[in-house]
Amino acid sequence: MLRPVLNGSLTILLCTARFAAAQSPPPASTAVTVDSLNAADLQQALSIIKNNYIAPDALNETELNRATLAGLLNRLDCCLMLLPTGRAPTPLTPFYREIIDGHIGYLRPGALDKSNLQETDTTLRDFAGKKVDALIADLRGTIETNDYLVAAEFAKRFVPNGKPLFTLRGPTTKQERVFISNQEPAYHGFIVLLVDGETAGAAEAVAGVLRIYDKAIVIGETTAGRAVQYSDLPLPSAKILRVAVAVAVLPDQRVCFPDGIKPDLSVTLSREVKHQIFQQSLTSGMSPFVFESDRPHLNEAALLAGTNPEIEAAQAAQQRRANGGEKPALHDAPLQRAVDLITSIDVYQKQPGRAP
Repeated sequence: MLRPVLNGSLTILLCTARFAAAQSPPPASTAVTVDSLNAADLQQALSIIKNNYIAPDALNETELNRATLAGLLNRLDCCLMLLPTGRAPTPLTPFYREIIDGHIGYLRPGALDKSNLQETDTTLRDFAGKKVDALIADLRGTIETNDYLVAAEFAKRFVPNGKPLFTLRGPTTKQERVFISNQEPAYHGFIVLLVDGETAGAAEAVAGVLRIYDKAIVIGETTAGRAVQYSDLPLPSAKILRVAVAVAVLPDQRVCFPDGIKPDLSVTLSREVKHQIFQQSLTSGMSPFVFESDRPHLNEAALLAGTNPEIEAAQAAQQRRANGGEKPALHDAPLQRAVDLITSIDVYQKQPGRAP
């Protein structure tokens, strides 16, 4: 009796397995993508759908056009956007500046516009008068802009006269627009750039240019990869179709689209924490988010001894908070890394036998 029962059970199990296999999607290795179809495949596939789909009314010309546009919006991602009627208000990101640790200039443009360009000029003159010997340009809070003319003006404050900045390159060579520095830079010292995934558009081109000419060190996270110029074209319903019509090309012929600018030193910081820090810095400054008031700073003696009192103090404070259930204090790790880097270079250059 046992053998017939086993045979019957085995038959049921095999049939169930075959049915499950027939209903399950094919393994990833055998899946077919739309990108694998050639022109003939695509034409034949559309013809088959039109002639055999269960609801032919759903395949009228309007629906097919919608499907086409939806597919393009998805596939072209940031190069093609459908916007509502009217424009959303531009978020407020004020210009901010500070001198950190007595000699490091910190500059956060907020937006690359004409007003903040004037603020930049004033700030650089002020820094020069206070013997600032290093500059941190924080592009993490820069509003994405399509104004490459103002972005080029910002870059001119740092790039030597006569040097090409970037080129806006369209589909044909006749649609190229070249930006060249036509003035002496207002700042000649060491530069550190802070960037992240919210650094987008013309700010990415500025970061790329400063890295090329000023040997600027880039710290943070990879930028958005949207260094393109857009045209906003109206539709009959007054909605806007935003189309990328040109890409920003750096002097070394590299482009920041779509991969963005990768940092030289990767340091992450959550967007939420960054925005809280930026908001609070307007009243408290940025230094509290780099140095705690009771924390010893990184200095020449610590570097020569091979220690970092900031890291040791931060770890001790973190442990105290964990033991006491305290909420962690806001800390700008990318900015601290920039300050540490400048301090290290300054100490290195002061060593006997080193050129200034």
